[in-house]
Amino acid sequence: MSADVVTRRQAVRGATALRARGVRRPTPYQVFGGLFWLVMTLAYWRIPLCCDAGQHAAVVERLRASLLHPRHPMADLPGAGSPYYSPYAVAQGAFARLTGLGGWAVVRLAGPVNLLVLLTGIGRFTRVLTPRRWAPVLCLSAMVLLWGTERAWWSGYLGLMSMTGDLGYPSTFAIGLAFWAWAFTGRRAAGGGGPVRFVGPGGLESPWGYAALGALYGLILLVHPITSVAAVLGGVAFVAGGQRGWRPAVAFRWLLSGAVALLVGYAWPYFDVFALTGDRSVDAMHEQLYDGMPGHFWLALTGVPALWLRAGRPGKGEGRGAGPGWRDPLVLMFALECATVAYGWVSGHYTYGRILGLTLVPLQFALGVELARPGPWGPWRRLLGGAAAAAALTGFLTVQAGAVVPRSLDPVGFDQPPRWPTYDWAARYIRPGEPVIADGYYSVHLLAGYGPDLAAPAWPDPALAESERLRRRAAVRAYLAPDSTRAERTAVARRYHARWLLLTRWRPVPEEATVVAWSRETGEVLARIGPGARAGAGVRAAR
Repeated sequence: MSADVVTRRQAVRGATALRARGVRRPTPYQVFGGLFWLVMTLAYWRIPLCCDAGQHAAVVERLRASLLHPRHPMADLPGAGSPYYSPYAVAQGAFARLTGLGGWAVVRLAGPVNLLVLLTGIGRFTRVLTPRRWAPVLCLSAMVLLWGTERAWWSGYLGLMSMTGDLGYPSTFAIGLAFWAWAFTGRRAAGGGGPVRFVGPGGLESPWGYAALGALYGLILLVHPITSVAAVLGGVAFVAGGQRGWRPAVAFRWLLSGAVALLVGYAWPYFDVFALTGDRSVDAMHEQLYDGMPGHFWLALTGVPALWLRAGRPGKGEGRGAGPGWRDPLVLMFALECATVAYGWVSGHYTYGRILGLTLVPLQFALGVELARPGPWGPWRRLLGGAAAAAALTGFLTVQAGAVVPRSLDPVGFDQPPRWPTYDWAARYIRPGEPVIADGYYSVHLLAGYGPDLAAPAWPDPALAESERLRRRAAVRAYLAPDSTRAERTAVARRYHARWLLLTRWRPVPEEATVVAWSRETGEVLARIGPGARAGAGVRAAR
């Protein structure tokens, strides 16, 4: 054989090898996660924003008007001390100022961004628990389907149905960061037992890496304080369960992380996050979190056998940062979060119930990791897999299906996400910052997202004393009372500088107000308050 033939064959083999090395097949999670991101983004965009979205859009509007000194999110008052002005919100406000977009558009665009942070965080977190390729897919499926057979619609609850409403909320972004923080904590707990070594700014053994991890926890604290409680508990679980060799250098690194997290929280100029620990103004509204818990969460109990197995498994766990038996981080995380939820119930500090959604994560992810084990499966694992499939199907058909199946394609009649009305028709007449007296449930939650203020804000906020907010609500009720006099109404309007009324169709328009618009969708009327004005007869008739 000639030398040139040998050379050509070697070249061909080398080129083939290079091509083989250059091709990277996507993992199952990359494929499934990409499809999930696309489907949920479309599901989130197909329905009008509702509920808390009005508050978050209002925050963006106030920051767009003044990035450094924003007004109260919903009232004609200073906004100093409002925890809604987090780094996340300030970034949104800066984006709105640069692009000229309104608050509603920014909240809408935040949905796919937050979902991307969440999905990548889940992938990182699952790799700390196990190297199995299908585990992240199964964990994500369990997280969005294994809830209950009654709708649980709260910020921070990440079932399919609730995602259609809260993907654009700060809580979703904070939960995504929490998964990233747990992943980094697990890696460092597994590999950080040696002496301190500077291996680059972000190296595993570098104090800078631990400082950056502390900054991440501090960011979660500022973005969504109650989510930071669950995030810290999860971090403690990974450190307690996975850390080996508690020598002084190791303790120094973790203390550094904690100190940086506290410093980040302390240094934020817009509000004092640590003052929120004693604020109980939102406890009353969160008491309902504890009502109907079995119906909201019972399908997640399918993960109890998998978590129990992790607790009873001797020896070191398979994932980085996994300890043996009861020191398994998912077991510790579940115990710590259950204890915190129980404390919220016993103490009456019901706001701690907001971490209930994340309390299910250990159950859901333990189940996903267990079912990703390669075969052959024994009888008990086949039974567990069948139970998990039945639970997921039950959750999808009873609660979650309407999130991704539009009514036009629905042959069954699944429950659909709520569809609230929009108020752009009214916002066209009201200038930003003008106070409005409103009596509708939807209007008081959504109108401020367009720029107007409310005489009585819908949500508690430390920037406004709760006693004053309740006085404002009482004054609005007195204004709208059937037996109120014109003088009494005028006094309330002057006290809160109200210039507009937004009234439901069954509320009579006061004689001193002039109707300027009405909604064909809801029948609500927008009227301007002015001395000596009369309501327009034509609009009255249209109502």
